[in-house]
Amino acid sequence: MTSDPAELTAAELSRQISSGELSSAEAVDAFLSRIASLDGRLHAFVDVYGDEARKVAASADRAIRQGRAIGPWHGVPIALKDLIEIEGRITTGGSAEWRNRRSDRTATIARRLLNRGMIFLGKTQTVEFAMGGWGTNQHMGTPWNPWDQATARTPGGSSSGSGVAVAARMSPWAIGTDTGGSVRLPAAFCGITGLKVTSGRISSYGVMPLSPTLDTVGPMARTAEDTALLYSLLEGIDPLDRATWGTPRSDVLAGLKGGVEGLRLARIHRDEREGVDEEVLAAYDASLECLAKLGADIIGLPLPFRFNACFSPQDAITKAEAYALFGHLANDPTTALGDLVRERILSGRNLSAQDYLVAMCQREKLGQEMQAAMIDVDALLTPTTETPARTLHDLDESYAASRFTKFVNTFDMCALAVPNGYTRHGLPTSLQIVCKSFAEDLALRIGHAFQLVTGWHHKAPMVDTVRARST
Repeated sequence: MTSDPAELTAAELSRQISSGELSSAEAVDAFLSRIASLDGRLHAFVDVYGDEARKVAASADRAIRQGRAIGPWHGVPIALKDLIEIEGRITTGGSAEWRNRRSDRTATIARRLLNRGMIFLGKTQTVEFAMGGWGTNQHMGTPWNPWDQATARTPGGSSSGSGVAVAARMSPWAIGTDTGGSVRLPAAFCGITGLKVTSGRISSYGVMPLSPTLDTVGPMARTAEDTALLYSLLEGIDPLDRATWGTPRSDVLAGLKGGVEGLRLARIHRDEREGVDEEVLAAYDASLECLAKLGADIIGLPLPFRFNACFSPQDAITKAEAYALFGHLANDPTTALGDLVRERILSGRNLSAQDYLVAMCQREKLGQEMQAAMIDVDALLTPTTETPARTLHDLDESYAASRFTKFVNTFDMCALAVPNGYTRHGLPTSLQIVCKSFAEDLALRIGHAFQLVTGWHHKAPMVDTVRARST
């Protein structure tokens, strides 16, 4: 048993706060103290709601003592990516141009968490407009990956601050968004668990968009169990988001402990192993062996295309939609946009309507081929990233971090990233569990079974001695 509430998972916090063993005030103080101690170096938060969080925690404790608890999550803290609108609060979208932009509405997901009595610790850093997978931000600052005390490394993006905050125990869990890997990449580089959901599962109303066709909101936590719990709080039909209308509900908690015996899990083709770091591959192969020992059938899956074949339609859709949303800022040379992000947005300027529609058709065609290939497969297992977190000083951002993540968005599938090892230098590696659309319950079930017999998700970075930031 730990005496530090910041070391507890969200599920453990809920149980202890509900039972009175731990007060919400004690939990919130523990996380705020950790933020105060570490975030000057880690830079995971763009804004911290300290005074308000403490007041809400005190109110939650009174309600719980008086038998007026809203539910099991009353008094449990959480962090939100700085794309999620809260009326009256600053939402920058990671852009220095919008440092003073106040939200005029509250996102549905934020309202759902508030209605459960949860407490917002603050907003976490993001790549500008969520347009980047490495986690860098030229003007607002790049979060420090806590797994390397000496060298600045990629935290993963675009949900960089959420990944760092959860890994460094500055929040028990957090909300991210994922357009091409933006939940799973920081989960992988920071050694935590992250879920990319099917479009329509979780409302995007009040969440600043990048590509409305591809954007999804996703939970980030230390464990598959916490991820499943947070997902269950967020999902559901929203009258304000048409994409959720008619989406079937799923009870991910009911089958979470179902195990993997008898499941058909596909491994990547040998050609997809080319260019992947040796230690990443070793952890991947060990994960396959682990799941096989649990009773899963590990099989080959011949695909009619390589994963990078999905880049062209995905990029065209993202660039066209991003330019429609932010082109007016990128076209103005006086705006305080990062150089790389401005370039990425402007790359959509010359895409025609025909280019866009062709990309949408390519997406549909490839998606049908993928669906046919996986018809008898429960999940496809891949590394989440090609390498562990890379050093920032020699990072080539023209090379995408999303080789194994982007196709999931292209085909509107779901996927869970879970830690599956550490390199000889102590950097996390990650396994991606890819399932068909609306099969989040299965992805979480596989991830939970894996974590029941492995301990990678319990390991924490030694962040107390992280050196002062040099980037």
